[in-house]
Formats: sequence, structure tokens, C-alpha cells
Amino acid sequence: MIRHRPFGSGHPYSVDTEQRWPIDPVAGEPVVLGVRTSSEVTAVTAEIVRDGGESRSLDLVATVRTSRGQSTDGGHLASAQARLARDSGGWQLRLDGLRPGEHYRYRFVASGARRQSTRWFDFRVAAWRPAPGAVRTVGPERIIPGSVTVLDDGTRTRRVRFALPLADAEHVTGLGERFDALDQRGTSLDSVVFEQYKSQGAERKTYLPMPFAHIVGAAGWGFHVRTSRRVWFDFAERETGRIWVEAEVDSASGDAAVLDLAVYEGTPTRVLDQFLAEAGRPTELPSWIFRLWASANEWNTQSEVMRQMDLHREHDIPVGSVVIEAWSDESTFTAWRDSRYSVTEDGAPHRLADFEFPPDGAWPDPKGMVDELHAREIRLHLWQIPLVKMRPHPKGQAAADAAAAIREGVLVQEEAPDGSLRPYRNRGWWFPLGLMPDLTDDRAAKWWTEKRRYLVDELGVDGFKTDGGEHAWGRDLRYLDGRHGDEGNALFPVHYAKAFGDLLESAGKAPVTFSRAGFTGSQAHGTYWAGDENSTWEAFRWSLFAGLSAASSGIVYWGWDLGGFSGEVPDGELYLRSAAAAAFVPIMQYHAEFNHHRLPSGDRTPWNIAERNDDPRVLPTFRRFAKLRERLVPYLADQAHATIETSAPLMRPLYFDAPDDKNVWRHPLQWMLGDDLLVAPVTEAGATEWSTYLPAGEWVDAWTGDAAEGGRVVKRPAPIDEIPIYVRASAWPSLAAVFGG
Repeated sequence: MIRHRPFGSGHPYSVDTEQRWPIDPVAGEPVVLGVRTSSEVTAVTAEIVRDGGESRSLDLVATVRTSRGQSTDGGHLASAQARLARDSGGWQLRLDGLRPGEHYRYRFVASGARRQSTRWFDFRVAAWRPAPGAVRTVGPERIIPGSVTVLDDGTRTRRVRFALPLADAEHVTGLGERFDALDQRGTSLDSVVFEQYKSQGAERKTYLPMPFAHIVGAAGWGFHVRTSRRVWFDFAERETGRIWVEAEVDSASGDAAVLDLAVYEGTPTRVLDQFLAEAGRPTELPSWIFRLWASANEWNTQSEVMRQMDLHREHDIPVGSVVIEAWSDESTFTAWRDSRYSVTEDGAPHRLADFEFPPDGAWPDPKGMVDELHAREIRLHLWQIPLVKMRPHPKGQAAADAAAAIREGVLVQEEAPDGSLRPYRNRGWWFPLGLMPDLTDDRAAKWWTEKRRYLVDELGVDGFKTDGGEHAWGRDLRYLDGRHGDEGNALFPVHYAKAFGDLLESAGKAPVTFSRAGFTGSQAHGTYWAGDENSTWEAFRWSLFAGLSAASSGIVYWGWDLGGFSGEVPDGELYLRSAAAAAFVPIMQYHAEFNHHRLPSGDRTPWNIAERNDDPRVLPTFRRFAKLRERLVPYLADQAHATIETSAPLMRPLYFDAPDDKNVWRHPLQWMLGDDLLVAPVTEAGATEWSTYLPAGEWVDAWTGDAAEGGRVVKRPAPIDEIPIYVRASAWPSLAAVFGG
């Protein structure tokens, strides 16, 4: 076997053994051509033809294959990475001296037990050149004159680069969900939807990027690079006073404008409002989403789900939603595990009457369970993935669904080296080789969601956890409307959430989806959580940064796995500090990863955390915050309505209310929840008191009722059952009862 894939797997942060790098070679820089072979190959030669001249042969150097850049420490990605990390035969050739416009054809020939060769491939050498009109500005002109250049190979323009000014007093924020900091000045980052399994703050990768930024601190402005392709940003990291933007494009050489840049001016709220006018405005969701959400991967039977709901009632901890992840057969993701039914060979949807639920099965009466949950005022959400699982080899309904998806033409395709199209096989870590329905296409999306209609229409399911929207890799993908992957991949998770929201709305329900991946346009579709993370103080802080940056980019309904979902269970202090903070973000929820049903339990329920830590503080303190949250629901609903009307975020960094106050940047992990609550979570272990910055105005300590003057830092005790909360004095009469005042 000998294989060369010029585009590789499409992994955005790692180069594969068998690919060309860079994919679009640049004059004056080397290009590396790689191949992967089976073990019997003893030598590899490249045949190179430049500009139609004579062929020359060059020998490749043997290399060792490495994994593709994803770090894990166990969990659901570990086995996939272990397979990918195994060594295999790799060979490389480096070409230097490339000149602008040159055309190269090449193929590889392998020697060993038999002679093998690849097909011929080709590329043109691109070069950077000035292109003053390549970026069309919509709004005030801020591009620095003379800074616009394009990367062009004489046939196609592949990238555009330009600079914007950044004054000394200005801060950079927004950019979708960012885990490492609120202010990105002095850093570089990009906008790629990527499944970074844990440690997102350290790796600086995100599920939910957006090429949109607030520039706060001087006149007040912002910008949006109007593209779904990859964009790189340098916020004055290498050059003081300049933002450098580089974006992928695909346009014929000589096209006048290859990229649009929207520039907005005004306060942060005004900037965000202008951005949402083009990106899509949030949909107001019902107030029940503001109650506590509960889940764990090991709640995989009806009896266990109801036992956990009974424990909420027994411990007097109100719960509003339960998310069941391990409900399905883990094959079709439409049928309940252990249910009996006849296969629809044409892939047609089932109805509830088609299923038999054995009394001794995992889910003996799903409809009865849903009805009982509703009688207790608990909403039910079921877990989904946007893939047709192909490992192990599908059987029964899963096989029929795969065949039907291919036959019906509802899948994302990939372009083979010979130019033909074939179904895309998932290249990500999770559910490898799965087929992907093209949920960006209305017909395909309906085909997919109709298979789940009985869950909504007949069982009464209230929402879906739309997980795993990050698996579209590579610009060689082809969507049903003709777009290639470099343009369509980032939009896939947006349409994924929309497709399930449309299903719910068609049944007369609110479009409540719960996603972790997204992009520009995700603002209009459902709720979000910050993805997978460990139970550590560091991850706690990273998650809060994620929420604040997502909110400043227009995501209204956001939360995270309070206390973390992975690794050792949190101690009582971390769990309660995290629960206190979660009580004052839009979505309050806990979740726990699969622990193979080993004991002791890894659930993040308050009773399990109390037992695991032998900590008598946990249950009464968690109960206090959960009940406070119940009393806060009307306020949250009113403020969410105001957010939809005004674009001022529900959970918003302090600079939205005080954009001219330099002090707010020294306290990045504080926020306003609506117009009247200032939240200052305790994010360090062992704290007995906590400092809070109060912007100008009159405030009231929510726990004591004491008045506090703004424009200064105040310090208060930090007992484990309180979180520093300050209420605008004008709103204290209406909110005092929430805090027991």
C-alpha cells in the first residue's frame, strides 16, 4: 500500500504523514510531500514534473508517524487516539526553491515486494502580492492603507491578509467561546470549530469560535469577518498597535473583492446588536430552561433515572430538566435500548406503536416515564450525535439506515483523488468512519429528524442534547449545495441545532437544543454548554471565561458542567463554589462522564459529592443555591426577554455596562446577570474573604442588605454558602426576597 492525500485528514492543528504541507505551496517557502506505506515497502521515489518539463526522480526519506494533535488523558477519545498513534511507514520529500506561478505534477513510486505507484497530483505555487481592493468594508473604513495583500497562484486566490489599528487603551474580546482569557490583546488565535477534549484553556482551541470581535476602551468599535472559512488573528502580539487578519478565500485570480469585512461603531451593546442583525438573533425560550438541569452518563435505565429524580425530591433539591445520554441502542440513536421492533428496510421512520418494551428491559415504559417526569414538572432531553455509526459494522436498523442514507443522497460527500464523490467518513476521534447526514440541506435534515419524530410527537420529549457537531474535517468535503468543506464545515453545527429545533417547533414545542459546537449563526438556535472538562479549579475559571466570551458574542442561553464532569470528583469546596457561580449563569446544570459503573460512583449529584468527600456542608448548601435559583427564575425570564429586545447580554462582562472604566479589566471573572445583579464568584481554593470591584453607582450586598458605594473595590467574608452578589440599589426592593431579605 502507498497513499498520498494532498489535503490530509483536514485536522486543523496537525499535519498528517501522507499529506502535502502547506496544502497551497508558497513561493520562497519549502513544501513537504508525504506518503504512507505498508510495511513491505523498502523505498519510495517521487516523480516530479515542473511546468511541463522533463520528469525527474527524487528519493523520499523515511519518517515515523505521530498522532494528530489531540491530547487526552482517558475518557471516550483515548482508544481512538491510541489507534491513531501507532507507528506506520511514513516517507517525506522536501522541495525548495519554489517560484511564483510554477506548476508541479508529481506521483510516488514504491519499491519492495512489488512496484506500486500513486496517481498523479498537481499544485501551483502561490505568492503574496498587494491587492488594495481585495477586502470590501461594510461600514466605517478602518483597514490600514497599504496592508492588504493576497496569496495568489495565478489561477486562484487562496488567502487575504490585512491590518486594522489597535490603540494603546483598547481591549479585544468576543470571538465566540474562548476559555483562556476575556481580553485577547497580545495573543494570536484562529476560528476553527474543533473538539478539544478538556484543557481548552491551555490548548486555546474551542468548539464555538466566531470571527467577530469587540474593540473596547477608546471610541468603541468592533468587526466581523464575513466568512465561514478559517480566519487567523494576531491582536498586536507581533506588532504593536496592529491587528493582523488572515483569512482563507477561494476566488478567481483578478477578482476585485474576495472578502467582506463588517465594521461597527458604538458601545459594546450597540456593536453586538449590529452583529446580531446579520448573524441571526436569539429566539426567546421558555422560563423552565432556567431551572436546574441534571444528568450523568451512567443513568442508563428507567429505574436509575427515576431513582435519581426521587433522590432530588428526597433531599428537597428542585430540578427542572433531566438529560439522558445513555438512552438509545447506541447504534441507531433513535430506538430505546432493549426495545423490540421490525427493521424498516427502506430506512423509514418508526412510530411508537412499532416498538415493544420488555418489562425486564432497560426502559420498560418510556412513555410512562416521560409522563411521570412531566407530572413532577421535570422536562426530558435526549442525547444525539449527527452521525450514522459504522463501527462495529452496522446490523439491523443501523445497516438499513446507512444504506438508505446513501441511496437517498442525504450525506455529506468527500472528493476522491480522481475527482469522484463518495460518502464522507468521519475523520474525528469519536465514532470514527461514521457517515454524516448533510444537515445544512433542508431535505436531508428532514430525512434525519423525521426518524426521531415519534420521540417528540408521541413520547413528549422536550429537547435534545445535540452533541458532537465538530466532525466535519477537510476542504475536500462536499455539501449538497455544492459548497466545499473549507466553506461549509463551520456551518454544520449551526444547522445541526437548527434541524432539531425545527423538529421540536413542528410539534408545537420550544426549540430547546443543548449544543457545545457552533459558529456565527448559532445565536439563533437553542442553548449551549462549554463541553468536556475536568473537575479542577483551573477548569472552573476557564469555563467562566468561556461563558463570558460566548455571551459577548451573542450566545444567550449558556452553562457548563458545574464542578467539572471528568476525572476525580471535585471536593466539597470546589463543587459548592462552582454551584454558587452556576446559580447565576443562564443554564445551571451538572453532568458526569461514564465510569464503567465502577464504585465509588463518579456522579456529580450533591448527595454523591457529599458522600464521596464525607462533607456535611454539601447537601444543605447546594439545596440553598438550588432553591435560590428557583426564586430567581422570574427575574431571569424577564431579563432574557430584555436581552432579546436590546442585545445587551443576559450574562455580560462588566465592560458592557462600564466600557470606559479601566478597572473592570482587572476583574475579568465578574459579570452582570441582567441589569441588576453583579456576580463575583469565588474561584480560588481556601478563600475566606473575597474582593469585588463595584462600578460606579449604588449597590446593596445581597446577603446582608448593607449599602455599598460603587467605583471601588470592596471586600467581604466568603463563607461556603454565599457568593458575593451585589444588587443595584434601585432594584433591591424587588429582589430582596430572592435572597431571603
